[in-house]
Amino acid sequence: MDGKQRNKVLLLLFIGVLMGALDIAIVGPALPAIQEEFQVGTRGMAWVFNIYVLLSLVSTPIMAKLSDRFGRRSVYLLDVALFGIGSLVVAQSTSFTMLLAGRVIQAIGAGGILPVAAAVIGDTFPADKRGGALGLIGAVFGIAFLIGPPLAGVFLKYATWHWLFLVNLPIAVLLMIGATRLLPATRPAERRPFDLAGTGLLSVLLGALAYGITSLDETRPLMGLATPGTGGPILLALVLMPLFWRVEKRAADPVLQPRLFRSRQMILAGVIATCTGMAETSGVFLPALAVVALGMTVHDASFFMLWTVAALVVGSPLAGRLLDRIGSRVVILAGLVLTAVGYFCFAFGSTSKTVFIIGQLASGLGLSALLGAPLRYVVMHEAGEAQRAAAQGLLAVVLSIGQLTGTALVGAIAASRGAGTPAGFQAGFVAIGVVMAAAVLAGLGLKGRAAEKAAA
Repeated sequence: MDGKQRNKVLLLLFIGVLMGALDIAIVGPALPAIQEEFQVGTRGMAWVFNIYVLLSLVSTPIMAKLSDRFGRRSVYLLDVALFGIGSLVVAQSTSFTMLLAGRVIQAIGAGGILPVAAAVIGDTFPADKRGGALGLIGAVFGIAFLIGPPLAGVFLKYATWHWLFLVNLPIAVLLMIGATRLLPATRPAERRPFDLAGTGLLSVLLGALAYGITSLDETRPLMGLATPGTGGPILLALVLMPLFWRVEKRAADPVLQPRLFRSRQMILAGVIATCTGMAETSGVFLPALAVVALGMTVHDASFFMLWTVAALVVGSPLAGRLLDRIGSRVVILAGLVLTAVGYFCFAFGSTSKTVFIIGQLASGLGLSALLGAPLRYVVMHEAGEAQRAAAQGLLAVVLSIGQLTGTALVGAIAASRGAGTPAGFQAGFVAIGVVMAAAVLAGLGLKGRAAEKAAA
């Protein structure tokens, strides 16, 4: 492709990822209206989020593998179509059960949009331009959380919550038209038997793990592990892991290629991604900390978090450009250090508004360097063309596991040290700061710029 055509592809991928990210950002403001319409309790409403997280986690590696097998265009079209159909089902729901069914369909489609987009960038962009492209895609999530809540507010004021989902339909149609015209339709010349057993085991394993973690009682996490409803699914996931590994080693075309786990760089990237996911989602407690430590109202605390969002928006494309110039190792190490510094600011200086802002800027810039291009860049070059999307899917899975674990960890520590108090939240953020500082050791093992260019 020439530069002009690559830019069109990048715009298409950007809009697709933004559509999925906005759906996460706008659901929160719509929850009270949804709850009022269907008369559902708070515990039931949590499943509007939980079922989306669970199914997108399961679908991500499967959709990624399917794109390696059947081609990027076909699977991308499927993902966008599923997301649009799910949005329509949610908008037209006549019951809460129907709404959750729509969220399931949405999640299955959304799970493949980002890893397939990253794989397309690897297929169509030269090595010296992939960092910038991945960085732009990484900035989508900061942009979504910057414009999502105000956009939701406009829809909720002048229309109904249903339109927050109906607006996805014309976007999905335009994306499908653009993908048909622009995305490559290549597929492997050799078609080996589909790994049905591995796909089934992976789906059950990830689903059980996600369900168990999301069901943990933050106030009594250890007690929760002893209950069948929480500990049982987690135990099932642990039991299935060696069986899944055995099946994958024998499969002709495994859904997760075992050789990816023999790569030291892939393992290090996975460790860093898990730690990054923990830091990312633990940020949901920052508004609560601002309320109890700085005496803010809930409304003011929400707007106070825009410092983090601004840092994410600025940092992701910047990290992508630096990636092409100085390599992933330096960018990732800087991201880990900045994130650790930010969370230690929250832990030890949260009673000062200035220190709190410094913490937001540091952690925002740090996470932007980790969630955007660099880790995807590492696995892209380690996996090779044949497993490019599968590797992106694997990265997304370990990141999601970290995201699920992060909220459970900080919530549990905060509850044990005094729920709703500054000391409780501060103790939780100390733990995240230590996790990110430890992840620096993994970052030191990554390839330098020269070795990375040779691999590309």
